[in-house]
Amino acid sequence: MNPKNQKPEPLACDPMSLIAIKDTLQLLSGKWKIQIAGLLFRSGRMRFMDLQRAIDGIGVKMLSRELQELEENKIVSRTVMDTKPVTVEYELTAHGRTLEGVIVAISDWGVTHRNHLFKQPSV
Repeated sequence: MNPKNQKPEPLACDPMSLIAIKDTLQLLSGKWKIQIAGLLFRSGRMRFMDLQRAIDGIGVKMLSRELQELEENKIVSRTVMDTKPVTVEYELTAHGRTLEGVIVAISDWGVTHRNHLFKQPSV
C-alpha cells in the first residue's frame, strides 16, 4: 500500500510485462473491439443487428469478423437461438468481464481528454 504523500510505484517493464502488453494490444487492436466489449459490458446480452446499430460506422462484415475474433479469444460467447429467422446473441464471458477495469479506465480517460481539449472542467 502506498501512502498518499508518496509517488506511485513505477510500472513494471520486465520482459514478461512487455509481452503481456503486446498480447493485450494485439487482442484488443483496432477501433471496434473495445467498443464492442464496452457495449456488451454495459448492455449485457445483445443481438447481432442491435450491436451493429449501436456502434456508429461499423459494417456487418467488420462486426462479424471482430465478434469472431473475440469469441476465439474467449472474450465473447455466441448463442444461436432456435427461432425463425435464426437469432444470434452475444455476451461477454466471465473472462471478458475481467476487462471492466480496462473499459472503465479508457472511458474515464476519454472523458477527461475531451474535457481538456474543449476546456471543460473535469467530471
